[in-house]
Amino acid sequence: MFDVILNETNFLRLMAGLWITVKISLISIIISLIGGLILGVLMSSKNKIIYIILKICLEIVRIMPQLVWLFIVYFGLSSIFSFSAITASIVVFSIWGVFEMMDLVRGAVLSIPKHTFESAASLGLKKFQIYIYVIIPLALRRLIPGAINLLSRMIKSTSIVVLIGVVEVLKVSQQIIELNLLTNNYAPLIVYGFVFFLYFAICYPVSKLSKILENRWN
Repeated sequence: MFDVILNETNFLRLMAGLWITVKISLISIIISLIGGLILGVLMSSKNKIIYIILKICLEIVRIMPQLVWLFIVYFGLSSIFSFSAITASIVVFSIWGVFEMMDLVRGAVLSIPKHTFESAASLGLKKFQIYIYVIIPLALRRLIPGAINLLSRMIKSTSIVVLIGVVEVLKVSQQIIELNLLTNNYAPLIVYGFVFFLYFAICYPVSKLSKILENRWN
C-alpha cells in the first residue's frame, strides 16, 4: 500500500518538487527582506506623500488575492517580459512579501522609543547615520520573529503556483496519484498525507523558532 511513497523514483520526484517550493520561498523572502527594509524605513519617515503612496500600495497588495496576482503576472505580463512559471511565482511572492515586510519594518521602527533618536542625534550623528547604525539594528531584533513567520506563511502559500504549471511538490503529487490510482486506491491518502508531513516538517520548526525568538527578546 505504501509502495507509492517507498518507490525511489516517486520519492526523489517529491523531493525535487519540494525543493522548487523551498527555492521559490527562499528567493522571495530574501527579496522581501531587502525591499521591505528599504520601504519600511521610508514609510516610517515623516514624509506624508511617501507614506500615503506606500500605504495605498500595501492595501492593494493585501486586498487582491495572490492567485489573481499570479494570473496577472503569468498570463498577462509574461507575454511582454517572457516570464517562466517559476519566475512569475517569485515575482508575485516577492511583491507580496516586500509590502508585508515593509509594514513589519515600519512597526518595528516606530516601536523604538523617541529618546533613542534624540540620544543618537546628540552624539552628532546625521539622520542617515542614525538609521544605519542605531535604528535599523534595533529594529531588526524586533523584526526577525515576524520575518520568520512570514517565511512560514510564504512556504504554505506557494502551493497555489501549481495552477500556472509549476512542477512543485503538489503538482508532483498529483502526477504520482494519477499514475498509481488504478493500482492503489489509497494513493491519494498516502501521497497527500506525505505532502502534509513535508510541509509540517518545514513549517513547524520555522514557527517554533519564531516563537522562541519572540519570547526571548520580549
